[in-house]
Amino acid sequence: MPRKKREQMNILLSNDDGVHSPGLARLADAIQPLCERMAVVAPDRNLSGASSALTLTRPLYPQQQLSGFISVDGTPVDCVHLAITGMLDFVPDRVVSGINIGANLGDDVWYSGTVAAAVEGRYLGCAAIAVSLAGTTHFATAGKVVAELITADNHLPNPPNTILNVNVPDLPYNEIKGYRITRLGFRHAAQPCIDTTTPRGARCYWIAEAGEPQDNQPDTDFAALDQGYVSITPLHIDLTNHQQLMGMRKWMDGVNQKQKP
Repeated sequence: MPRKKREQMNILLSNDDGVHSPGLARLADAIQPLCERMAVVAPDRNLSGASSALTLTRPLYPQQQLSGFISVDGTPVDCVHLAITGMLDFVPDRVVSGINIGANLGDDVWYSGTVAAAVEGRYLGCAAIAVSLAGTTHFATAGKVVAELITADNHLPNPPNTILNVNVPDLPYNEIKGYRITRLGFRHAAQPCIDTTTPRGARCYWIAEAGEPQDNQPDTDFAALDQGYVSITPLHIDLTNHQQLMGMRKWMDGVNQKQKP
């Protein structure tokens, strides 16, 4: 089947901040002119930190919003999965997840529902981008960045097992210094959980803030964002440690030889 022209793409948008997030609305505004068809399917509430959770123990109920967006009483991955596997009346070519409120840097990608929604899209055969804004103000900047990346997509290598994790400084577009291709940095251990009690005296805990950057070398996503650049990190969704396979196979061969009579 011939591939659609760039200006005729079918695009699915989702997020983890919920269907009413201002970032999702600004993303839709930025992407709509590039689409032949566009659908927005997102959780009915904020599900930040949901990672790749998939709901398997109950049915899911989509609801049409006044905005035209579709909400689902499930996770970000549920939303993308349903949309691609039959809920929509068209098949998306691409998934864009975001615009997340707050950056997704380094270790954050393991917990991020924004990144997980993009990964689910890639698993199901769609090119995918996760986009996050390092703040709460300049969503239009992040929307313009995504539109530029999609428009230039035919010149941007993006292998089948890869998504792009994009983090945008919370600045006006004309103050962005440019783009950097980066690797994931990583953080120190998370802050201790907060031990407290409810008004009725029950003991409870809050998950505390993430740790400060530990690896923020110049080639990392942390450094690019701190210096006013858009960070673009290709994430390989094959978790196999290919470098270790040979050594482990040699070890296993030795174990098997010892077990022979």
